[in-house]
Amino acid sequence: MNRYDVILPILISFGISVVLSPIFIPFLKKLKFGQFIREEGPESHLKKSGTPTMGGLIILFSIVITSIFYIKDYPQIIPVLFATLGFGIVGFLDDYIKVVMKRSLGLRAWQKMLGQFVVTGIFAYYIQAHTDLGTEMLIPFTDKYLDLGWVYYPLLFFVMLGTANGANFTDGLDGLASSVTVLIATFFTIVAIGLGSGVAPITCATVGSLLGFLVYNVYPARVFMGDTGSLALGGFVASTAYVLKMPLIILIVAFIYFAEVLSVIIQVTSFKLTGKRVFKMAPIHHHFELSGWPETKVVSIFAIVTAILCFIGILAV
Repeated sequence: MNRYDVILPILISFGISVVLSPIFIPFLKKLKFGQFIREEGPESHLKKSGTPTMGGLIILFSIVITSIFYIKDYPQIIPVLFATLGFGIVGFLDDYIKVVMKRSLGLRAWQKMLGQFVVTGIFAYYIQAHTDLGTEMLIPFTDKYLDLGWVYYPLLFFVMLGTANGANFTDGLDGLASSVTVLIATFFTIVAIGLGSGVAPITCATVGSLLGFLVYNVYPARVFMGDTGSLALGGFVASTAYVLKMPLIILIVAFIYFAEVLSVIIQVTSFKLTGKRVFKMAPIHHHFELSGWPETKVVSIFAIVTAILCFIGILAV
């Protein structure tokens, strides 16, 4: 892979994202695709009500259009592109029901889960039938691969769904999911280039799309990515990790996703068992907000933590 195949996808995707955003934002406003802020969230977030959501379409368009230029020479990006787009479509349906049909909870839980299962199932079939990835995965901080055999597939479903929903929980503050995921995508780009895996064009495209989206998504956000974007990014992270044969690396570089999910599990479990809450509010980014941290500080700290973990991730592989 030459230097132009690295920088061009970033520039193309960034350009598409930056150009599409000022077109999409007024369009979404006109269609009244505004974010509904639930009352149980932080009171300070009520002012965000009406901010256009479904901005994840901008991210998806940027990644898909850029990937089309490279898919012929780099067919390895096909499963990652499918997972990203597939999870994004599930998120789009959820957003559409929330903002257009005015049902604040979106898709029913079983519908959302079913959609993610179907996308993951097709992804699993493709990498089994059309790639030579096998059932091995890298053990971090070693050069050894562990063959999981049949366990590989149930674990894949667990990782894909867990990562996608972790990204979904992370999308709760202006620029949070975008800034965390652009660092993870940069990590994957470095690893993909180093391994010559052939997926670098789509990791570069994701970096570019998120950098462009952040221009309009940093505090105060002019547009939110919604489930369209957050589920797509979760699908991207999990599928890329699998194509690189290193799903365990997600626990390191995407630790923020894991912490967000874990905080919700702990909060719900504690309240059901004891009637007490561990955190002031879950997911955990809201806990820090209610502890007095400005929204921008929470985003900055979470991004810094992710950057450090990505450096550790490079050492791990």
